[in-house]
Amino acid sequence: MKNCILEEQFTLFPIDTQSEVSEEITTSDETELVSFRELVPEITDTGYLTHAIVSYPAKFIPQVVRYAINTYTKENDWIVDPFAGSGTVGVEAFLCKRNAVLFDLNLLLNHIMPLKVYRGKERLNKGQLCKLLDGMQENKTHRFNPSWSNIEYWYAPEILTLLSHYWGFIYSVEPDVYTGIIKSALLKVSKRFSNTEHRTPKLARSKRKLAAIEELLNDNWREQLVDIIYTHSFKTLNRINDFITLTQQHNNQIDFHGGVDSSYIEIQRECDALITSPPYLQAQEYIRSTKMDLYWLGHTDEEIQALSRLEIPYRKADRIIQTKTLDEVRDKLTRSDLCKRLDSYFCHTINALENTMNRLKPDAAACIFVGNPRIDGITVELWRILVEYFTERGYQFEKVYEDRIKTRQLFGVRKNKNPDGMKSEYLLILRKMTV
Repeated sequence: MKNCILEEQFTLFPIDTQSEVSEEITTSDETELVSFRELVPEITDTGYLTHAIVSYPAKFIPQVVRYAINTYTKENDWIVDPFAGSGTVGVEAFLCKRNAVLFDLNLLLNHIMPLKVYRGKERLNKGQLCKLLDGMQENKTHRFNPSWSNIEYWYAPEILTLLSHYWGFIYSVEPDVYTGIIKSALLKVSKRFSNTEHRTPKLARSKRKLAAIEELLNDNWREQLVDIIYTHSFKTLNRINDFITLTQQHNNQIDFHGGVDSSYIEIQRECDALITSPPYLQAQEYIRSTKMDLYWLGHTDEEIQALSRLEIPYRKADRIIQTKTLDEVRDKLTRSDLCKRLDSYFCHTINALENTMNRLKPDAAACIFVGNPRIDGITVELWRILVEYFTERGYQFEKVYEDRIKTRQLFGVRKNKNPDGMKSEYLLILRKMTV
């Protein structure tokens, strides 16, 4: 048994889980070439503090968010993010003494935000965490099996049994920040010790991973699994304690709403800025990427399937968005399925942006971070299409920053038509005109 008494403090390592998307450089006099990492040198690690507690595909890098907050908001302003994802805007808003309201289709947001923006002012106690971890290992009575019809397909029987005991213990005790920390570690091992390729966002069994699990089962897999749980738990506790130290005098509000469609949600308050990064044009399946996590967190087949049907690739457009640039792209497409995907993407992305931007105060900035993906070999200038759409509806085009990506972590086991990944991303600034 691993015992907490023997544990030391762990060094924190950055985690970058951004995923790739097909894209090419398009440079013009309309874009201002910048490096957000250079503009925000105080952030040296994209996974600093609580940003890296839970893995999430295509994370919004905090340097972009911090720049937008510093440039387009002031202390105690309210920021809205209709595509909150892993909650980067919420974390950065709280660190900068701003308020934020976050929306996302993914229910994972509701589970991770209480850890990522921990509101307590007392530093967490390692001994209390140790007591829970040791109790988890000793548990022989409580079990929890996800409401997942084919869970046996994804786990070796002995691994599933051990995980069900560990999760069962955590669900048997009163929930608090310490159980949340352990859940974040259990999510990590529940993915890594499954039959899916844990280094790719989507669930996918492979001969390579099945062979790796078979090799683990013939080795000291229990010790390895427990070691990861303890290590991750202590790292997370240290990250939260660092967050507490930096935010002792911060009393701002971060509201978060996972499992909602931001296209139609009613927003109660006016906001001073929008800062968001919409999903990629051909990589929007975030529910499917995190559904293993959602099952272990207690959600049902019915809940997850209902939300999955609302993801852009599986949802019909309820209107056709038309702009000069978008119409040109649509005219070049020869495949009807890609036309439908394009229409769905712009319909539901603009629906969500428009719904939240309608609650911006006059003269507020909408800061929208996008790439220029390719569909069927055709470059889609997202920022330009958004400019064309919103400048006809009460917004003024202010600026677009181009940030060229110098490094990108790709998934080595994943087939990718464009292995170089994205070349540039763009921060579009629109200003809501006064009435």
